[in-house]
Amino acid sequence: MGHIQPGNYRPAPGHQGRPVDAMVPPQVQGAMVKSGRTRSGLLGLTLGGSILAFLSLFLVVPFLLSNTGPAGFLVGFLASLIPLSVVLLAVYIIDKWEPEPKRLLYFAFTWGAAVSIAVTLLIQPFFVLTFQFSDEPDLQTYMATVQAPSVEEFAKSLGLLILLLMARKHFDGPVDGVVFAFTIAGGFAFTENILYFGRAIAESADPAGDFAQVFFLRGVMSPFAHAIFTGTTGLIMGFAARRWHAGASVAAFFVGLLPAMFLHNRWNSMGQGFLVDYILVQVPIFFLAVGGIILLRVAEKRLTRQRLLEYSAAGWFTPAEVELLATLGGRRTALSWAAGYGKKRQMKEFLKAATRLANTRQRILSGRDVQLHQAEERRELQRILALRAAVAG
Repeated sequence: MGHIQPGNYRPAPGHQGRPVDAMVPPQVQGAMVKSGRTRSGLLGLTLGGSILAFLSLFLVVPFLLSNTGPAGFLVGFLASLIPLSVVLLAVYIIDKWEPEPKRLLYFAFTWGAAVSIAVTLLIQPFFVLTFQFSDEPDLQTYMATVQAPSVEEFAKSLGLLILLLMARKHFDGPVDGVVFAFTIAGGFAFTENILYFGRAIAESADPAGDFAQVFFLRGVMSPFAHAIFTGTTGLIMGFAARRWHAGASVAAFFVGLLPAMFLHNRWNSMGQGFLVDYILVQVPIFFLAVGGIILLRVAEKRLTRQRLLEYSAAGWFTPAEVELLATLGGRRTALSWAAGYGKKRQMKEFLKAATRLANTRQRILSGRDVQLHQAEERRELQRILALRAAVAG
C-alpha cells in the first residue's frame, strides 16, 4: 500500500525551532484548526445528498407500502435494523484506525438506503423492455441474474463515484473505498430487506413461517452479501485513488463494477443446490473478504508508521511518539493516560491529525497534486504543533 516510485520521493520538511519534547504519554492540547474549504465542501455534499434522499423517498416509500402493506412495512423495517446493525458494526471496526467524517458516512448510507433504490426503480423497466420473453420464468431468471446485478451495482456504486470526485481527500485508499462501499451497501440492503421481510408477511398464507425463513436467509445467512459485492468496487476504486489522478481513478469505477456484478450474479443464480453452493462458494468468499480486510488494516497501520518515522527523522516526532501514534497498543496507552487528565477528546484529535498527516505524505510521495498536498502538509504540521503544545498546563 505504501509503495512509491523513486522519482516521486521528497524528504519530509525539516522541523524549525527547538527540538520537540519527548511525549510518553504524549502531551496534547486541542487546537481545532480545520480547512474552511474542506468543511464547506463536506457540508455541500451532505446537503445535496440529503435533498436527493428526501426526493427519493417519494418514490421508494410508496413502492414499499404497495408491496408490503402498512403492517408488513412496519415489521420489515424493525426486522431490517438487525442485519443493518451487524453491517454498521463491521464498518465501525474497519474504519476505526482512520475514521471517515460522519457527514460522508451519512451521505453514503442515505445514498444506499434511498437514492440507489430510486435509481434502481427508475432504470429497471428499461432493462425489461430490452428483451421480449415468451414466459414468466424466463423473465424472472433474467431479472434476477442480469438486471438486478447490473442495475443495483451501478446504482450503489454511483455513490462511490460521487464520493471519489467530491471528497477525494477522504477517499484515497482501499480501506476508505471498502468503508464507503459497505455503508452504501448496508443502506441498500436495509431498504431491500424491508421489501422482502414485509412481503413475506403481506403475501403469505403462513406469515410467521415465511417471515422466519426469509429472515434467516437474508438476515442471518447473508447480511454481508451486498457489502461484499459493492465492496469489490470500493476496493478497486480505493487502490486507484491512492495511485492515480482523478481522471484515471474514474476508470476504476467501471472496472470495479465487473467483479461486483459477477459476485451478485453468482449469488442470485443459486437455485436448487443453494445450500451446497452457499457452503462451497459463498462461505469461502466471505472468509476471503474478512482476511483481505484484515490485511488492508495491517497495511494501513504499517503505512502510518512508515510515514511518521520520516517526520521523526526530520525532527517533528520522537521515535517513542511514533510508537504511540502508529500502534494500537500505543494509542490505547495514550488515550488511557489522557482520560485520567480529562483530555481524551484532545488526544483523539491528536491521533487523527497524525494519521491524516501520514496519509497526506503518502499522497505527496505518489506524485499526485504535489503542490496542493504540500500546502496541506504545512497546515497539518502546524496543527500537530498546536495540538502538542498545551495539555501539559
